Amino acid sequence: MCKFCDAARLPARAPADAGGAGAKAAASALPQGIGAAGRKTLIKGGHVLSVDPKVGNFAKGDVLIEGSKILAVAAQIDAPDAAVIDATGHVVMPGFIDTHHHQFETALRSILADAILVNDGRPESAANYYEWMLQKFSLHYRPEDVHISELFGGISQIDAGVTTVMDVSQIHHSPEHSDAAIQALRDTGRRAVFGYFEGWGERAQYPADARRIKAQHFASDDQLLSMVMGAEIYLPGYEAAWATGRELNIPLAMHIVGTFGMAPTFDKLAADGQFGPDCIFIHMTGMSDMAWQKAADAGAHVSLSVPIEMQMRHGNPPVQKCRDLGITASLSSDVECTMTADPFTQMRSAITLQRMLANDLALRGEDYPKLMSAVEVIEMATMGGAKGLKLDHKTGSLTPGKEADIVLLDATALNVAPLNHVPGAVVTLMERSNVATVICAGQVRKWQGAVLGHDIAKLRGELEASRDYLLDKAGVAQDLFRA
Repeated sequence: MCKFCDAARLPARAPADAGGAGAKAAASALPQGIGAAGRKTLIKGGHVLSVDPKVGNFAKGDVLIEGSKILAVAAQIDAPDAAVIDATGHVVMPGFIDTHHHQFETALRSILADAILVNDGRPESAANYYEWMLQKFSLHYRPEDVHISELFGGISQIDAGVTTVMDVSQIHHSPEHSDAAIQALRDTGRRAVFGYFEGWGERAQYPADARRIKAQHFASDDQLLSMVMGAEIYLPGYEAAWATGRELNIPLAMHIVGTFGMAPTFDKLAADGQFGPDCIFIHMTGMSDMAWQKAADAGAHVSLSVPIEMQMRHGNPPVQKCRDLGITASLSSDVECTMTADPFTQMRSAITLQRMLANDLALRGEDYPKLMSAVEVIEMATMGGAKGLKLDHKTGSLTPGKEADIVLLDATALNVAPLNHVPGAVVTLMERSNVATVICAGQVRKWQGAVLGHDIAKLRGELEASRDYLLDKAGVAQDLFRA
């Protein structure tokens, strides 16, 4: 055993607030040089869930990292020159991937907890997402508001084990707003896909500024950040955004929601052969069977935000439709103004919805589809997202040669022990508190329960100040018990 072993031993429980003393103690125990070029790290003795059939799973196994890359995954690895992270009692698996998160809304968390998507005329729907978030609050964001919400939201997801995100922020009111969002994604320290979507006001330069953004920030593929083009078909002139995205050879991402009356436009795009493997369709509710088949034939990707779709009246989440057509689907958190952005909520919502609908058919004596398994929903939350974001060559599984985006989940905790089934425990028992250690491209971002590298207390104060500014500018009084 190497000299780092005792220092690297993971406790069953550890503080999660990086602003406290626990963070300093955890950081002091971190083996030196993890993630540095040429430095080897051995994650030893964990329950390895690789999400790669060729690699397999190990009841007790090791993962060897060198720098930012995974070198080997096996039942036992001899690496005497490596720093050792003792993963005993922990599930070792790829980090979760969120393919659609409006991170700019972090300052307004839960402010629309009871809201639906658009106003239906009922008194309880006066505070709805479209009118409040997009037409009231978002118009007042300054670049500094964008930065703090993006940063704090990203750090929070690291704490929950999400190592990759596609940020979907309709906040690009100026080039400065866009640059602030990108800087926050970079400052967070995890893998991120910057979604360049629309903004409002006379300084907004969407979609043309995509060319500058791509050249200035995303000229290299050898970095944690990449880019997609927002291509919303409900906006006038969406054709220019589609053309720009394809000119720049980046994926096209768009919300496809029947509530907004998009079906005729979507049908026309389908009939005209405009779909391709570069398309990321978010929600995909209320669309025709013809359009669905065209999407499947084209190899398009679908991002499902199951809790939000059920909560906010987007339409029934098309989990089974994706399965029936063989469409690769992923999971996404969507908006924290209404629902949490942790991956465990997304997985449990998707699996229980699919099984509820299938079980209802079974109880009625009708033919019913195969019930979704814990393994299948984990695949949606990892490799499904990697494939959809065109990052499956880099992340999504514990595969030698891929980058080391890895989470260690505490299986000895009160809410999990005794461990009897690894995928089942991850999906049906675990939560944010079980996320012990998070590694992004070989760099430790959360260690023994504490997020590293950020002054959370200071950032929390900046986020609260931003919240206060936005409420004031929007003319909304702060009411912690608003009906």
